[in-house]
Amino acid sequence: MKVYGDIRSGNCYKIKLIMSLLDIEHEWIHINILKGDNLNDEFKAKNPSGKIPVLELDDGRYLSESNAIINYLASGSTYYPSERFLHAEVLQWQFFEQYSHEPYIAVARFIAKYLGMPEERREEFLSKQEDGHKALSIMEQKLSKSDYLVNNQLTTADIALFAYTHVADDGGFDLNEYPAIQRWIQRIQSHPKFHPMSE
Repeated sequence: MKVYGDIRSGNCYKIKLIMSLLDIEHEWIHINILKGDNLNDEFKAKNPSGKIPVLELDDGRYLSESNAIINYLASGSTYYPSERFLHAEVLQWQFFEQYSHEPYIAVARFIAKYLGMPEERREEFLSKQEDGHKALSIMEQKLSKSDYLVNNQLTTADIALFAYTHVADDGGFDLNEYPAIQRWIQRIQSHPKFHPMSE
């Protein structure tokens, strides 16, 4: 298997983390989106949207969208429950991550960390704070009652949300306000097969 991505990106880091937890051998091919590596014809033949990450299977097929990839990789393992309701709960949290969490926390981080907070995007950065904190508050409420997001066990729902949550401070979000999230982060980081995000 090959993965095309940038491990500093939360969406790409999800793939690295689940592959580490499952001991999946793979080749990592770095794609620099700031240099436009994802916009050339060769990359777009793999994913017409030009987005990372992309998983290339040994049979030559390609899969994009980070949560689809981690669910594919985790299928059949305890990280992706097959029971119908639990399966739907995983998807519920992953949709939450993509629509109510990532657009605020990840974008604020991108502006501050990747772009260095250019003045012309400062107002956009500030506009992300309220809804980012709203997403973190929802997670805090759940994690104050449960060790993990689904069925009190580590699943791809946690992997999806861990990626950008554990570096949310890069985007101006003070995680000291969320003790249950901090405990959850420590829980995941203490897994014997945990792989950190490379800086």
